Amino acid sequence: MITRIDLYHFKCFSLLKLPLAPLTLLSGTNASGKSSVLQALAVLHQTIREHQWSTRLMLNGLAVRLGTVADVVDQVEGRTSLGIGLWDGEKEYQWDFAGGRTEMSMKVDRIMVRGKTLTNLKRMHRLLPTGAQIIPAGAGSYSLTTRLRDLSYLTAERLGPRDHYPLEDPQLTPAVGPAGEHAVSVLQSGEDSPVPKALALEGTPPTRLRQVEARMAGFFPGCQLTIEAIPQASAVRLGVRTSKDTGFHRPGHTGFGLTQVLPIVVTALSSESNGLLLIENPEVHLHPAGQANMGKFLAEVSASGVQVLLETHSDHVLNGVRRAVKEGKLQPEQVALHFFRPRADGGSQVESPSLDAEGNIDVWPDGFFDQFDRDMNYFAGWS
Repeated sequence: MITRIDLYHFKCFSLLKLPLAPLTLLSGTNASGKSSVLQALAVLHQTIREHQWSTRLMLNGLAVRLGTVADVVDQVEGRTSLGIGLWDGEKEYQWDFAGGRTEMSMKVDRIMVRGKTLTNLKRMHRLLPTGAQIIPAGAGSYSLTTRLRDLSYLTAERLGPRDHYPLEDPQLTPAVGPAGEHAVSVLQSGEDSPVPKALALEGTPPTRLRQVEARMAGFFPGCQLTIEAIPQASAVRLGVRTSKDTGFHRPGHTGFGLTQVLPIVVTALSSESNGLLLIENPEVHLHPAGQANMGKFLAEVSASGVQVLLETHSDHVLNGVRRAVKEGKLQPEQVALHFFRPRADGGSQVESPSLDAEGNIDVWPDGFFDQFDRDMNYFAGWS
């Protein structure tokens, strides 16, 4: 598990040292740096996966398109270099990158492993892209590089309903894609694959399609799914219904929220133990009860061994996580809460409240999911 991420001169951060947990929830005001944390992991991921032998950090790829060096280096205190550090338990790994401000990739300037700078240039550039050469995997665990290579990253801008979906080779698209564009293909190619035992619902066949269907029914009562191949085309149709009294419909006729939740459920039930899952705004197009259910679901995913980092603006998602802690599905120390503020506000950019075993939060920073209370105080004439 990645226990901490350090960012040096990356986007809006001069220096950030952020503890991570099995489940980490990032919240805060708009444009305060929440997505930047996920993007730092995603840019390592796309370099490792798409450019295995690259000697540079690729800022633009299938996962993220970050633009030029000028776009990703801190505008206040940085200029042409940045650093990303990761802690895997007590072991620290840091990469320093540099490049001209108009360039769209950055060279590997320095690599530090366990506090020591590597000097072998041939080994240096390979440490970024190849799995076995960064950190040997321990018995029964993934190496850090394997986690980065195989992580799943879902952005807030996910694919909406489609009449048909492309069918991809699972070797080329093992994950659902940043917009969830491969979710139906992943579901179809692995429909009979078993899901992790820790996430399999009782009374339902343990296969991916049936378990995804059962989980979707928790968000959309009565939900059933069918996938049909389109003859003589590398594409499939997804059929959805929420009542046994009707036939299967195209996704566009069953509510927009369904296609926003499906990629999250598919990638969660397809993830390996010790995997890494990054999700932006899992609450999109969900009813408040569904948002709370999403928090509980992602807590279950985390408890199964998949590390989850999620960015959310939803107090309902937060409360779903809190309920999962109170129900004993996660221990309070397995959850990290971070509240981000813009640097222009002054003071600390991140505050980190804690949970207790009852799901109570020790401190509520100003602006931390308090808008409902502010509005009720206004209507009551108290402010």
